[in-house]
Amino acid sequence: MAESVDKMDERNEGSEMPPVLKFLDYLSKLKHLDRTGWIRHGVRKPETVAGHMYRMAIMSGFVIDDPTIDINRCIKLSIVHDIGESIIGDITPHCGVSNDTKNRLETAAIDQLASLLPGCNKGNEMKELFEEYENATTPEGKLVKDLDKFDMIMQAYEYEISEGRPKFLQEFFDSTHEYFQNESCHPKVKALVGQLTSARDKGIKFSP
Repeated sequence: MAESVDKMDERNEGSEMPPVLKFLDYLSKLKHLDRTGWIRHGVRKPETVAGHMYRMAIMSGFVIDDPTIDINRCIKLSIVHDIGESIIGDITPHCGVSNDTKNRLETAAIDQLASLLPGCNKGNEMKELFEEYENATTPEGKLVKDLDKFDMIMQAYEYEISEGRPKFLQEFFDSTHEYFQNESCHPKVKALVGQLTSARDKGIKFSP
C-alpha cells in the first residue's frame, strides 16, 4: 500500500533537527570560542565568548546598583550582545574587517538565530536587544557597553597576574582610558575602573 502524504511529511519532519535545538547548538559554540584579542596576545588559556558574557550578566544583575536602570534588561543585553559570534566568530579591529562589514555580518547572524526561536516575539526581542546594545540608545544599552569594556580590562589584569607578566596587556588599558573618562560612562562603572586601576598600579593580586 502506498504511504500517505501525511505520513511521508511526518517522517521527513522527524528527520530534521528542531529549530530551537539548532539555536541551542549555536550557543554551545560560544562555550568553546576563545576570544580573539587574547589569542593575538599569546594568552595561554584565553577566556571564551560565553565566559565573557556570563560575567557581564552577573555584573549587570548583582554588582551594579542603580534604581533607575532596568537590571533584567541589562542581563538580557549582556547575554545577547555577542551571540552572533556563534556564527561569524569573534571579529576584532585587528582582523581587517571594516565596522560596516562587521555590523552587516552580525546583523545577519542575529537574524538567523532569531528565526530559530519559537514564535516571532522572542526572535524580535533578540533583534531589538542587539540593536539597542549596538546603538547604545538607552541607559541600559549604554551601561552594558560600559560593562563590556570594563570586563575586558578586568580580564586583562587577571591575565597579567596569572601569567606573571606585569603590564603586558597595557594596550587594552590605553585603548579604553579615554572612554572611561567620558561623562557618559556610568559612575558605578567608573568606580570599578578606579578600584581596578589602583590595584593594578600597586600590584595587588587576587586571592587564590
